[in-house]
Amino acid sequence: MLLCDEVQLLRKLPYFAEMDGCKLKLLAFASERVSYEPGQKLFRQGDSGDSAYVILTGVVETILETPSGPMKIGENGEMSVIGEVSLLCDGERTNTVKAVTHVDALRINKDSFSRVIHDCPDMTLRLTRTLAERLRNATSELDTVKAYKPSATTTVN
Repeated sequence: MLLCDEVQLLRKLPYFAEMDGCKLKLLAFASERVSYEPGQKLFRQGDSGDSAYVILTGVVETILETPSGPMKIGENGEMSVIGEVSLLCDGERTNTVKAVTHVDALRINKDSFSRVIHDCPDMTLRLTRTLAERLRNATSELDTVKAYKPSATTTVN
């Protein structure tokens, strides 16, 4: 894929839609094109969060590793951004992501991303708002699950 193609793909994503063309070109140039076969992990829960991935083709699933075993919590396909929390926060990955189908992706390194957006506060604000919206939706889903979960003191006659 040519650099100009990668720039156009990134521009289609809400995170990058309004980014200056030169900065977007620099981000695309600094990104690494990666491929995964079904079953391969893009990253594991507990890994250092050092990059995000733009899924160009294919499908990935997000898995939460729990004491009772892995639990699938979602799927993402083309033009999804995965692991973007790591672009803003230091820390470990909170879940595992693995390829369901053959996946082609752009791996955006945290350091490259930080250099590109250093002079672009609007970009940081858009990313923060998107992550906050996802957190609000996830919290709402958890509240719904808790509301339907029978309590330990409930008895069946």
